[in-house]
Amino acid sequence: MTNTPQTILVADDDHAMRYVLEQALGRQGYRVRSFASGKGLLDAVAEEPVKLVITDIVMPTGSGLDLLQTLHARHPELPVIVMTAQSTLNHAVQAFERGAFEYLAKPFDIRRMIELVAQALERTQPARARPTATEFSRFGGFVGLSQAMQELFRAIGRLSNSEMTVLIHGESGTGKELVARAVHDHSPRRQGPFAAINMAAIPANLIESELFGHEKGAFTGAFARHHGHFERAKGGTLFLDEIGDMPMQAQTRLLRVLQGGAFTRVGGTETLHTDVRIVAATHQQLPTAIAEGRFREDLFYRLNVVPLYVPSLRSRREDIPLLADYFLAQAAQRAGLPPKRLAADSLEALMAYDWPGNVRELENLIHRLMVLTPQELIQQHHLNLPTTGLPRAAEPTGSLFPPHSMAKTTESHSLEQGLSQFLDNFFAGPDGKICDNLHDMVIGRVEKVLFARVLAETSGNQVMASRLLGINRNTLRKKMQELDVEAKR
Repeated sequence: MTNTPQTILVADDDHAMRYVLEQALGRQGYRVRSFASGKGLLDAVAEEPVKLVITDIVMPTGSGLDLLQTLHARHPELPVIVMTAQSTLNHAVQAFERGAFEYLAKPFDIRRMIELVAQALERTQPARARPTATEFSRFGGFVGLSQAMQELFRAIGRLSNSEMTVLIHGESGTGKELVARAVHDHSPRRQGPFAAINMAAIPANLIESELFGHEKGAFTGAFARHHGHFERAKGGTLFLDEIGDMPMQAQTRLLRVLQGGAFTRVGGTETLHTDVRIVAATHQQLPTAIAEGRFREDLFYRLNVVPLYVPSLRSRREDIPLLADYFLAQAAQRAGLPPKRLAADSLEALMAYDWPGNVRELENLIHRLMVLTPQELIQQHHLNLPTTGLPRAAEPTGSLFPPHSMAKTTESHSLEQGLSQFLDNFFAGPDGKICDNLHDMVIGRVEKVLFARVLAETSGNQVMASRLLGINRNTLRKKMQELDVEAKR
């Protein structure tokens, strides 16, 4: 008896896109039916068993987001992959809020779609909470159509129903606080306060007072009771910026609060219970700080529950024209001046520059040009950019995985040295005899450490782990069984 092909429905008003998906998925053994509108697709879902739906967002006859919401209400177990050429943070968040399995920006590699289809069909889609009627406002200044930014948008969208602790990694000036505010604004705590504290900007002896508050007379100058950020952010989100600059003593106090969920004000005895979501950020390589004794390892793992990586501007140069236009319009409005334009040679220079100060540097430059350039057209000589940018190391891709795995790229030879020393044990025997099956034994031990570490870093999320390893999920499961590795959440 032959297996019945799994049925996939596609809704897209673009005939070419429908044809490409029909052909590509058909070659994978799926039965594909495509429709130019959501109505036809809904009728088909009511007529026959369907395993998966793929839909565009913008269609002349109706929104794919509305179709997604209707499908999720009627068939909450049915996975839906959303695709769009008009990819924004708002679209990404709404797609996940309304029950999307995944969100894909056009144009995309058809192999990526095939991979997502396989992942969706092998996973039982859990029922999600019904979305609220709250409309998400556009997030000012959070601009980007690059793949790196789309990954970040998708990650924020996946967190929209979660209150998990987030650690944001990224260079100075990349917009880590904007990401933190987006995580808050698209979370169940969006109605609560958003309190931010910069660890690098507060004297070490005042950090505990700023975080937890103090009682009157607790120390010289404490003339009245002071409510700290943990109290001010009650019911909302507390953003701990530049967490890598926090003194060790304050790190210990913060760890106790995160573990126990309670604290006392400095100089006080009353126990107060926390009701905040923690979002932290750093530009430092925290594993290096741990190795140097400047940061607590246990605190790192408490904060790094969901890591987000904010890409540098030089790694998403295709977003520079969008950002420049946005900042030009913003600066003109603030200064009350007529808008200015960038000449072609100016834009080329902006695209070629390395931006060591990232988006903040670009924003400052555009605002300065708006005020100081007398002409409407900004020429290249007005920019006054350095001829070369600062040299930078390569960056990891993917917004769900932080750059700490690259903290010791300058010591990449240490792996080879360690492996060579390990093998000395098998070549230095008195009779010179080497054990049989050495290749399988060594590879097995290396793979076990690798798989266990990646699963630990992703908190046991096998989809994320397989993506980071560059293998499919079935291979990951097989290896976990062979190597006796557990996925501990």
